[in-house]
Amino acid sequence: MRLFSASPLSASLSAIALAVAVGMLGCRSNDTGPVPVDTRANATQAATTGDTQTQSGSVTALAPTPVSLGSNSNKPGAPSITAKCAILVDQYGRVLYEKNADQRVPVASTQKLLLGIMISQAGNLQKPVTIAAEDTWAEPTKMGIKTGQVYTREELLHTVLIRSSNDIARALARDHSGSVSNFAAAMNVKARQLGMNNSYFTNASGLPTPPGQYSTARDLTKLGAAALRDPFVRNSIRTNSTVFRFSNGTTKTVYNTNQVLRAFPYCTGAKTGYTNAAGRCLVSSATYGRKSVIAVILGSKTPNVWSESEALLRYGLGLPQRS
Repeated sequence: MRLFSASPLSASLSAIALAVAVGMLGCRSNDTGPVPVDTRANATQAATTGDTQTQSGSVTALAPTPVSLGSNSNKPGAPSITAKCAILVDQYGRVLYEKNADQRVPVASTQKLLLGIMISQAGNLQKPVTIAAEDTWAEPTKMGIKTGQVYTREELLHTVLIRSSNDIARALARDHSGSVSNFAAAMNVKARQLGMNNSYFTNASGLPTPPGQYSTARDLTKLGAAALRDPFVRNSIRTNSTVFRFSNGTTKTVYNTNQVLRAFPYCTGAKTGYTNAAGRCLVSSATYGRKSVIAVILGSKTPNVWSESEALLRYGLGLPQRS
């Protein structure tokens, strides 16, 4: 029996099978024991400590780790990746390629996949969200929502997963947890539940303030897998464009920031990110025939992030590279 096919149902099963397999990677950890968590923790305070200890009842940031030179890029046919960190896994959770996969680095807006999962799982997506003044205090990527405007969770979530607007991310975080800092604390709890034991977040958007947040390429494969398990998130991250309707009746067409989704027909979506500190980041997924893969590239300093991500996906799917 074919596990994957081009039909919508089978494509969903393909994504779920990949997500489950990669999620199992969360069972393996270099930690000596479980990481205790505390939903009461103030994420901003914890992020600035640089504490290498996991205090009882709290999730704290770990110290940075040095970049190693290790990779398995010398495997036959493996693409050359210039980005700082990268990893490729298949639907069975097997690592097909890795380069500094456990290096803790900022990951920019790729962490919005965690925002998407948390808002989707909170449910009540038709709930109205009234935009507060603090939601609009976001740069540089903004949708331009205004104080007092009202949108549904669904409208905001679908759009932020496609276009990565930081003002929308703030609005959803505040609506979920009362404040961005409270939401960041909840993100860290959820990350541990997903097996992301080498990640720490201080906000919902991936911007560098408050400081101290990071993840790893390996952890982001677990996040990408969890995103593929969620039907709403999975649908949004594979959408090329959407029309956002403002409360005043005007509309704006927004386009997916993932160029691989537009250029590579077997790409099934995921999430981009960019800041000066993080460089160009991308979590991407693809399915071809019976194979599905997730690729993560972090810390790219050039637009090669798109071609290198596609090269990893093609390598994992057994497709020829572009000439």
